[in-house]
Amino acid sequence: MSSEPLGRRQRQDALSRTALGVFRLNGQFLAVSEKLAEPAGLTAAWWQVLGAVLPRPLPVSGIARVMGITRQSVQRIADLLVREGLAAYEPNPAHRRAKLLAPTEAGRAAVRRIDPGHAELAALLLRELGGQEAFDETVRVLERLSEALETVSAEFRTPEA
Repeated sequence: MSSEPLGRRQRQDALSRTALGVFRLNGQFLAVSEKLAEPAGLTAAWWQVLGAVLPRPLPVSGIARVMGITRQSVQRIADLLVREGLAAYEPNPAHRRAKLLAPTEAGRAAVRRIDPGHAELAALLLRELGGQEAFDETVRVLERLSEALETVSAEFRTPEA
């Protein structure tokens, strides 16, 4: 038997299972998002960035924070969206150099073309999860996990060897 405390091993196993589950879930969401976005002439990444600015224009750094990815990745996608006429850069009253990204009417129309497939997938997941209450609880747990990881990662330091 290991000299390592059982509680520590259980916590590490739970973290490993959680991470592997989230990685798998990320891959599954990316695959289904690509299928949903393709008929609208978008990629999953383009859809994700457009979706972030549908409610209101945001700077690239703000989109990156919301999405949890690097500013450079968002910048590349934003530039492509602008080049394709799906988004435009607008002046930012709060910051002269950090322009705001906003969807164009063509970008909004592309996202609207995804709605029927999106609604169908949501209905299928609702059924598979056992109803709206279970679906809402799944969302709450994932949001809680994300918030907790954000909090602890700010205070986490790699132990010295």
